[in-house]
Amino acid sequence: MTEQDTAAQPVAPPSWRVFHATGRPPEGEPPRLPPPPPWRVFSGSPLQQPPPEDTPSARRRLGVVQDGPQLRAEEIDAVNAALLLRRPLLITGPPGVGKSTLAYLIAQELGLGRVLPWSIVSRTTLGGGLYDYDAIGRAQAIAAWRAGAEGEEGSTAGPPALGDFLTLGPLGTALLAYGRPRVLLVDELDKSDIDLPNDLLHVLENGSYEIPELVRAGAGEVSVLTDDPHGRAVVEGGRVECAEFPVVVITSNGEREFPAAFRRRCLPLEMRPPSREQLVSIVVSHLREHPEGAEDLVDDFVRRLDGGGTQSVDQLLNAVQLTTAHGFRADSDGRKLIEMLLRDLSKGR
Repeated sequence: MTEQDTAAQPVAPPSWRVFHATGRPPEGEPPRLPPPPPWRVFSGSPLQQPPPEDTPSARRRLGVVQDGPQLRAEEIDAVNAALLLRRPLLITGPPGVGKSTLAYLIAQELGLGRVLPWSIVSRTTLGGGLYDYDAIGRAQAIAAWRAGAEGEEGSTAGPPALGDFLTLGPLGTALLAYGRPRVLLVDELDKSDIDLPNDLLHVLENGSYEIPELVRAGAGEVSVLTDDPHGRAVVEGGRVECAEFPVVVITSNGEREFPAAFRRRCLPLEMRPPSREQLVSIVVSHLREHPEGAEDLVDDFVRRLDGGGTQSVDQLLNAVQLTTAHGFRADSDGRKLIEMLLRDLSKGR
């Protein structure tokens, strides 16, 4: 083939998929995300420092990286669509199939730093996810400062900084202006008060919120605490807006339906239990070896799932770990322990 023929060959366009579900951290520069749609462009400032890594948490969730994808093709495509469209991913499926683990898989593979976990309970409010203001602590600090200033003539120390009493929550931290998106895990949203999904609509649509305490104070640049360990961020004028919309992973066990307006703003993904091959890979990645007898337990686990049982991958990992313990014997008593670990969770015992 001549140089002219080579030059005439069409150049394949880059793939729209940047996530391949391998969980393998990037070597060198992390992959560049596709540009957002024009209606999902945000212009928040000032840009914050890159987030910290959280390798221990990722290792606990993911184990050692194995070869090959850890999700099905349709699941990988759903994640990539959410990344491209800058929309939250609403993940449903039975307990223990890896819904929340997906957030850590995305963060590690794309080099997006520490996941911001927001665990939802019935008392969770939107305000708590955005920020917390310690008004009592600030009042006490001001009183102590005034008492000290009166007792020390010529003291030049100023009053306690307002930002020292403001701590951004997981949602509030995720919406800061970062150069690359943060990963926010909204875990078990179906356990929330009925109003929380609706309350989230405005924030998730606009990618911004205000901190009234800073707005009323007429504050310019204020350094506040964040949800990251020892983290701080600068907020201007009491308003926070993202520069890159965060990767929002919302999980639900299907205990109730969400409003149509909320579902319209999310991309749905129903996760199914892992295949046999994926289960073997999960066992090897977490135990750092391929223990003898593990595949028999995997086959037993798959049979229970195929029989309509409700099982969690954690149960399989516990059973394999137990059977590889030094001195464990799979006699009648040992078998009872394995049956207890692999019990059907839908039966309530």
